[in-house]
Amino acid sequence: MFDKLFKTKVILDTNFLMIPGELGIDVFSEIPLLLEKPHKICIMEGTEKELMSIVSTFKNKKEGFNAKLAYVMIKQKKIKTIKHKEQHVDDAILSYAEKNDCIVCTQDKELRSRLKQKKVKVIGLRQKKYLAWA
Repeated sequence: MFDKLFKTKVILDTNFLMIPGELGIDVFSEIPLLLEKPHKICIMEGTEKELMSIVSTFKNKKEGFNAKLAYVMIKQKKIKTIKHKEQHVDDAILSYAEKNDCIVCTQDKELRSRLKQKKVKVIGLRQKKYLAWA
């Protein structure tokens, strides 16, 4: 019961969700190996919308397939969606992570920089092979 109440939230950015399709790395299996503590994987409401926008924009292209795969994976794994008021997803991630002591998984350099300024922990991809603290 105690662990269920105090799990660390790990927020995945849109570009991070595309890694399994792009590079064949199962980020959902790799995150627990890196953290070694109770956690809950989450996405922002806008992330789901971004994925669907990519699917519709790149219907018959690899980007569209990767976004569709990401969307299917978040549904299959029943990833928690966090609602937000911010227009831009990166702003929502930054705001939520800072207020709730979350870990953020992203490949976005600008977002990483903003998160680090606010002392938010960040996980990224290294050498297109494995996850590591950014």
